[in-house]
Amino acid sequence: MTTGDSGSEQVVVKIGGARAVDPAGALGGVAQLLDGGEYEVVLAHGGSTAVDETLERLGIDPEYVETPSGVVGRFTDRETMEVFEMVLPGRLNTELVAGLRSEGVDAVGLSGVDGGLLSGPRQSAVRVLEDGKRKIRRGDHSGSLRDVDGVLLETLLSSGYTPVVSPPMAGIEDGDETVVTPVNVDADRAAAAVAAELDATLLLLTDVPGVLAEPDDETTLFERVETPADWKRLTVAAEGFMRRKLMAIEAALEDGTPRAIVADANAERPVRSALDGGGTHVHASALHGDGDTGRGERTVATSDRTKREETGGGNT
Repeated sequence: MTTGDSGSEQVVVKIGGARAVDPAGALGGVAQLLDGGEYEVVLAHGGSTAVDETLERLGIDPEYVETPSGVVGRFTDRETMEVFEMVLPGRLNTELVAGLRSEGVDAVGLSGVDGGLLSGPRQSAVRVLEDGKRKIRRGDHSGSLRDVDGVLLETLLSSGYTPVVSPPMAGIEDGDETVVTPVNVDADRAAAAVAAELDATLLLLTDVPGVLAEPDDETTLFERVETPADWKRLTVAAEGFMRRKLMAIEAALEDGTPRAIVADANAERPVRSALDGGGTHVHASALHGDGDTGRGERTVATSDRTKREETGGGNT
């Protein structure tokens, strides 16, 4: 069990931004966890769908690009970044904070820029694959997340507050920490980094029951992933957006998270049911083998670090 200074188990709950995800159940679930005093929770969220909808209302076409390693992510130009700042830390974060406070939770909204909570180098140029050719696209506003201010989070948690965290992150320009630019960061990756910093359980709530071997067959759910062989089967089966989630999970497990869960945000009591065994549970032993759950050498999926570096902005 991962515990904070208060002795409570710490959990990072990330609510997905897909259109089909209703956050109400997750907010109620967080409130129920906190009510017993056994847990401390950081709520993280994205909002890619809401961003795309706002872009379209403004007459701007969302742009997605493919990296040379085959990962598809968002290209965030200056105009798109302005919409991100308006939608994620503005509307969505405020709505989630209001929802938690309506449940009796002392929630505090933070973007990754606030207090330098999430920071790392800006990636203004990205490598992309267009018509089979490798090219460099410039003008991107995304970042490679390197640092999480765990002291800020622990200070809030120990004072009885529940942080609600969203992109953007604080992008450092050309290694000069005095110049900070808000930049996009994948919300799953951000949640994973927060969980790793706190050595907390990571719970990714999305619009599917977990990771499925067959996307349209819920009976093929991977329930427990505990060995390198299990992990390899999982990564082979994952497709599309789920592949990105596994990249985030891998990063979290490598850096201190004891377990990560992918579960259905729309299930009955989604947070409690996931922590009690629902969804797909991936344990640190899946990367490091039996008996080693700390930071160590990776055993499979050896190209994923490169993919994470290439797609710092990604989706949210």
